[in-house]
Amino acid sequence: MTNDNLLDQFIQFHEVEKNSSPRTLRNYSQALNAFQTFLGDKFYGWKDCISDDFRAYLFQCMKDEASRSTIRLRFSALRSFYKYLVHRHGLKVSPLNDIQLPKAERKLPVVLNQKQIIELLEIPLQLELGKQAPAWMPLRDTAILELFYSTGMRLSELAALNVDDVNTPNDCVKVLGKGSKERIIPIGSYAMKAVQKYRSEAQHHDGALFISKLRKRLSTRSIGKLLQKYLTASSIPFNVTPHKLRHSFATHLLDNGANLRAVQSLLGHASLSTTQIYTHVTKERLKVAYHDAHPRAK
Repeated sequence: MTNDNLLDQFIQFHEVEKNSSPRTLRNYSQALNAFQTFLGDKFYGWKDCISDDFRAYLFQCMKDEASRSTIRLRFSALRSFYKYLVHRHGLKVSPLNDIQLPKAERKLPVVLNQKQIIELLEIPLQLELGKQAPAWMPLRDTAILELFYSTGMRLSELAALNVDDVNTPNDCVKVLGKGSKERIIPIGSYAMKAVQKYRSEAQHHDGALFISKLRKRLSTRSIGKLLQKYLTASSIPFNVTPHKLRHSFATHLLDNGANLRAVQSLLGHASLSTTQIYTHVTKERLKVAYHDAHPRAK
């Protein structure tokens, strides 16, 4: 808690009523504190700020060469805060209503091709087992990678899975996503077999789905580290994060004719516009294929 009552109440509102993630709460707090620091002695209170204050802040952010995504993230937090002040604290109008932000940069997601995916999925069973590692550990890692690519779920969602979330008869998994929204995702046969084999060899029947050698739930950090280990052992020429597997999942579905709405549902995106970025990736891949293959493309 800070000495700023309005800020504290706003953070508490998002934590309790909106069930926002710790990361979102941290981003909001940092963005609001950064604006307050910018005003310095000229800050007399949140309700006293005017549009010119935010224009000056925007100009300073651009002068500091902050990326467009960073600027938009900061102002998203400020807009959310002032929307809260209007609805909960009697502010007549938000001073940010007339602030025009730079358009978001459209960076296309980096995706693995299917050959690279297969190489990554096969690596855990090809490497030599560590001296203290249980025999089932490579099977666990294979199941993690297979499930990532098969479902496109977020790293935090995968780490939070329990054994009971995987429905074997129906070949699907129950995922608790952002805002505690639950969704059901089908699991491909390769991933389902990998999960079953890992659980059988580890004699693992309840609790967290993916466990360490001490049989404790694997953290998101641990899963990220094991992915980096297998990436180092591969021939893939760029960094692969868990989110790139999610990008690859979505792009490969669209490449093979999946409906955009279906992909949106599988990814757990609240807005279709978030999912549409993958259609641009697919179009770029088609262009490359065309220019590489058509005799009169060049």
